[in-house]
Amino acid sequence: MNESTTSPTSIRRWTGADLRELAWLFLRLGVTAFGGPAAHIAMMQDEVVRRRKWLSDERFLDLLGATNLIPGPNSTEMAIHIGYDRAGGPGLLVAGTCFILPAMLITGALGWAYVRFGTLPAATWLLYGIKPVMIAVVVQAIGTLAPKAVRTRSLRLLGVAAAVLAWLGVNELAVLFGAGAVSVALARLGRGPGKPSAHPPAPSDASARPPAPSDEGTGDRAAALAPWLPGFAVAGSATLPGIFWVFFKTGAVLFGSGYVLLAFLRADLVERLGWMTEAQLVDAIAVGQVTPGPVFTTATFVGYVLAGPAGALVATIGIFLPAFFFVAVSGPLVPRLRRSPVAGAVLDGVNVASLALMLVVTVQLGRASLIDLPTVLLAAASALLLFRFKVNSTWLVVGGGALGWAIHRAGLAG
Repeated sequence: MNESTTSPTSIRRWTGADLRELAWLFLRLGVTAFGGPAAHIAMMQDEVVRRRKWLSDERFLDLLGATNLIPGPNSTEMAIHIGYDRAGGPGLLVAGTCFILPAMLITGALGWAYVRFGTLPAATWLLYGIKPVMIAVVVQAIGTLAPKAVRTRSLRLLGVAAAVLAWLGVNELAVLFGAGAVSVALARLGRGPGKPSAHPPAPSDASARPPAPSDEGTGDRAAALAPWLPGFAVAGSATLPGIFWVFFKTGAVLFGSGYVLLAFLRADLVERLGWMTEAQLVDAIAVGQVTPGPVFTTATFVGYVLAGPAGALVATIGIFLPAFFFVAVSGPLVPRLRRSPVAGAVLDGVNVASLALMLVVTVQLGRASLIDLPTVLLAAASALLLFRFKVNSTWLVVGGGALGWAIHRAGLAG
């Protein structure tokens, strides 16, 4: 059989060692992956493409594009895709679960502290040192992936247009699907981004997933959709089935994170059901933002506040379960899409738009993270260590957190 037409997991047989390596890698990323989906995906690219060479840049880009086209938490779905590519169904479960588990435990502990003491511990000093490091990590990932994505002049122009539209606040899904449609149109005109031969699928290259897009501009859409979703959760005391359903339907239809997640949960938990106050929900979203791993572990915190440990577990399972289903269904289809001239052109356009969204998010994060001389110097030093000395991004995150603490203690932060 032709190698390029074989799915990645059928080319090599996975072993117990593969599962152990997946488990260790994604447990470590679950502890150290701060900074939101774009930063998480950049760390994954560093680990599985640059260091371990499990995937090529082209394969990683295709997985990235596929992830952005399905609802759910982007970086978690990317972890699940990588696990499936590496070790089939067992790898899918191991990678996704291990990436979620550390954040779930940390967020659950914060939920316990919140219920017991009525407040959240301050950790701004930690993010002060980590955010500049994550800017450098994301820039390094974009620099590595961009040459593979923008192979032609048409793709470069398409990427610029996608970045401009994203910067102007156009909905990220409109940017992604629009880029795919334009790419197909250009391909049919004979000067397009990709005929199949322009981007041949290697044995380990065939799925697509874009980095975490900006959440802004999608809150209104989320709030409008939420009341129309069917459910058996009713106003009054929270029940475990009700908690599960609220978070399951959110995970099944939500694109993006952050403000979009806030809009969905506010419509259900505050306005429709009355289970939480506005202040409690804002605290829950803040916990998801400042802890490592997926932002969607906000569900763990909310579940704990509503119904203790059982509520935390039920809410976490509910919001992440659709992601495992969507990846299991869509993952095997990506290699077939790449072999089709039309679908391959769509992937090319989506991949370029994904990187454009990632770039815009990075600029926005940079404006919020590089706020004084120490943070600028920390970002520059991190970029030097990444580009010149190939230092593992995990160690840079640890070092950034330690420096953030030291600067906080010394009173040097601006």
